[in-house]
Amino acid sequence: MFPRPIAQRSQAAQWSYAALLPIALILWLLPLLGIAMTSIKPASDLASGNYFGLPTHPAFENYWSVLFDFDLWRYIRNSFVVTIPTVIGAVALSCLTGFALGTYRFKGNLLIFFLFVAGNFVPFQILMVPVRDLTLRMGIYDTPQALILFHIAFQTGFCTLFMRNFIAALPRELIEAARVEGVAEWQIFWHIVLPLMKPAIAALSVLVFTFIWNDFFWATVLTTSADTRPVTAGLSSLNGQWVAAWHLVSAGSIVAALPPVAMFFLMQKHFIAGLTLGAVK
Repeated sequence: MFPRPIAQRSQAAQWSYAALLPIALILWLLPLLGIAMTSIKPASDLASGNYFGLPTHPAFENYWSVLFDFDLWRYIRNSFVVTIPTVIGAVALSCLTGFALGTYRFKGNLLIFFLFVAGNFVPFQILMVPVRDLTLRMGIYDTPQALILFHIAFQTGFCTLFMRNFIAALPRELIEAARVEGVAEWQIFWHIVLPLMKPAIAALSVLVFTFIWNDFFWATVLTTSADTRPVTAGLSSLNGQWVAAWHLVSAGSIVAALPPVAMFFLMQKHFIAGLTLGAVK
């Protein structure tokens, strides 16, 4: 049913794997390498058509320009203002809903769970106009609160799917034993279930942080001013009507990608544990 490990394959298969793996890795990294090379090219190289070649001389001042002249720090701060509350809100809500759906057996449990799952399959583009109109009526258009509120709403479905399946796989004997001892339900959640959910919480936090940080669609739909726009939407303003500063956009993209990459490496151990927990007995 499952493919055999490469070490158990024939000698020819192992040689092919060793030859093709570097090629696949280079092809996968090629766009990232292109962005990195463009980020240190002077504007004259792009103006002369040197899009794919090496820079005539490294222009590391592009990073200085995009950070301080363009004030990229303001957009990065806006992204943190939106992303951190969203991660906290979506993960906290999904822990509660996942506990309810994964622990209790009641009529309509499966239907409610399917509603959470079905929300993930709704194309968010069709919600653009009603969501924008709703933020205008609520008076929160072009504010961080609009992005935080609707990101939490849209991410809770996926987070609930993740948490419910994780909690449902926990030993029910722990919960039943606590109930026999007379422990209240909120204490069961806080003292028994929540500590066991730490790997899942870490993995889910990394995923949601990356999703929200890299969001471009809602950042452009629900914000217009530089004081509220996240970094993804802010970088698009580097492209003028007639001229595109691709060297600055590339430098800004490299800087903007550092926070989620740093978070992944900081949480790598917990992230992998959360994804693989329950894979083997």
